[in-house]
This record gives sequence, C-alpha cells and structure tokens, in this order.
Amino acid sequence: MNMSTPKSAIALFYDGKAAPKLSAKGEGEVAEEIMRIAREHGVPLYENAALVQSLSTLELGDEIPELLYRVIAEIIAFAYIIQGKKPLDETAPDDEH
Repeated sequence: MNMSTPKSAIALFYDGKAAPKLSAKGEGEVAEEIMRIAREHGVPLYENAALVQSLSTLELGDEIPELLYRVIAEIIAFAYIIQGKKPLDETAPDDEH
C-alpha cells in the first residue's frame, strides 16, 4: 500500500427492498480488511475514490442519499452481471392471494 495516499473503502448492504445502507467504512488497514473480507466472500470490488469519499460521510447503517441512487444501482447491476446473476423479477407478485 502506498503510504502517501491512504486507501479508503466502504461496503454497502442491499437486500433488494430498501435503499442500500453503509455497512462498513475505513482507511488504511481497516480498508484493506474490508476488501479482504469482500474478496473472501466473492463480493465484487468497485473502485471510485470520489464515491467512497461521498459515502464515507455517512454513519454505519445510514441509507445512501437519494442523489446517489442511480450510480449505486448501476454498480449493483454490474455486480449481478459479473456474478452471472439476474436482479429480482420486479413483475413477480409479492404473495399469492
């Protein structure tokens, strides 16, 4: 790791029902650990320093701001695609009546 530019990382939790929430954030060794855990669990990594900086202002458990919905949705869709998954079918009924 280059010591002149500390590495930062964030992690988001998304259950498909509510807006994604900040589930982890950190710099330096904590950032490295966040990324190690993500890799270990097959979670795709996406690098965007400006986005990390914006999301780092949130507290853990906070939902992402509405202003970032579109960019985060695109990242989530990309992550689904590279994992060979499809987003949930929005037309499926929630429950049978």
